[in-house]
Amino acid sequence: MYGTMKLQEEKVFKDPVHRYVHVKDKVIWDLIGTKEFQRLRRIRQLGTTYVTFHGAEHSRFNHSLGVYEIVRRIVDNVFKNRQEWDNSQRLLSLCAALLHDLGHGPFSHSFEKVFHLDHEHFTQEIILGKTEVNDVLTKVGKDFPQKVADVIAKTSEHKLVINLISSQIDADRMDYLLRDSYFTGVSYGQFDMERILRVMRPQEDQIVIKYTGMHAIEDYIMSRYQMYWQVYFHPVTRSADVILRKILHRAKALYDKQYKFQSDPHHFYSLFQEKVTLEDYLKLDESIILYYFQMWQEEDDQILRDLCTRFVNRNLFKYVEFDPSKEYKVLAKLESLFLEAGLDPEYYLVVDSSSDLPYDFYRPGEEGERLPIHLLMADGELRELSRESTIVDAISGKRRTDHKLYFPGELLAVDGKHKNLEQQIRVLLGKK
Repeated sequence: MYGTMKLQEEKVFKDPVHRYVHVKDKVIWDLIGTKEFQRLRRIRQLGTTYVTFHGAEHSRFNHSLGVYEIVRRIVDNVFKNRQEWDNSQRLLSLCAALLHDLGHGPFSHSFEKVFHLDHEHFTQEIILGKTEVNDVLTKVGKDFPQKVADVIAKTSEHKLVINLISSQIDADRMDYLLRDSYFTGVSYGQFDMERILRVMRPQEDQIVIKYTGMHAIEDYIMSRYQMYWQVYFHPVTRSADVILRKILHRAKALYDKQYKFQSDPHHFYSLFQEKVTLEDYLKLDESIILYYFQMWQEEDDQILRDLCTRFVNRNLFKYVEFDPSKEYKVLAKLESLFLEAGLDPEYYLVVDSSSDLPYDFYRPGEEGERLPIHLLMADGELRELSRESTIVDAISGKRRTDHKLYFPGELLAVDGKHKNLEQQIRVLLGKK
């Protein structure tokens, strides 16, 4: 039976985070070889973060293998032979872990925001569509692709499998914290994963943590908190992200006006028309996007040309702290000043906001359910983490939000027409 077939010899991938990624199952090996999975080599894990941390060139392919390896260790070593774990769900867990990010597009979340896409939707489309991935999964069983897709969609009846890949302490988060920390060269994302794996326990439809591992979980949550604010929400990265989004917005606006591109964006047609087919989507990767950005530096449209040149050559926007709730009147004044200076504020004066909730638990009546992390006490009782940890309690349910105003600082100082504009921005906002 294909689903239980093993390779004659175990395959290994040398990995800088987990040392080795082990593959013994033929299904997993065949999935890795599909063109849809290989496409992930051409999509960076951290989008525009490489402009800030030059080592952040790792891909969704790296990360997907890492998530698979963590889940493999859990189901083969930690959960194996525990009566609460149904070992028949092993292959489902491994496949879902490997394929969980299959639908990511180029520059991932920035791309999704502009074109109103959802990578999880496309992950399910790839798994269920006419793809090499679907061919492999169907060989396990006709209903197996749907089972994997249901885990990705979080609608599967196998809640424990879902929580292995998507929860407040899952294989996805554990891998990206360690991997992103390694490749960006920072220490914020480091935590004792081996300890966490040792104290994980399956219980009914959730993963609980043995109470003796509480301090390792505290370290993990604080690592996640620090990585978001020191790396993922870094203001320089966000500047590159702003320019990226504005390039895509400008290209679509020009297309809608029937502008004649010198480099025809045929890869973007279905995106601009909001009729994205799976076939079109799978043709997109970051090399394709960067090709157009390179070519659009020679376009007649001054805004598109300038934004692409900025992105390609890392000539990013400056920024100041900005509070939309208090300074919205100032923003209107600044927009008028930009228009007077001949700069379109739609593209050159941008408010960007970042927000994160490091840990929370479900509160009846509130929007959005976040399953808590439970500690398994010595007497068998389950206790929600923040009830036992003063560190976690201090940040539990506390959302932190940061707003910045981005603008092309050096452009404003080029000539007499613009040179006082940056100073006016800072004066109006009360910044030095």
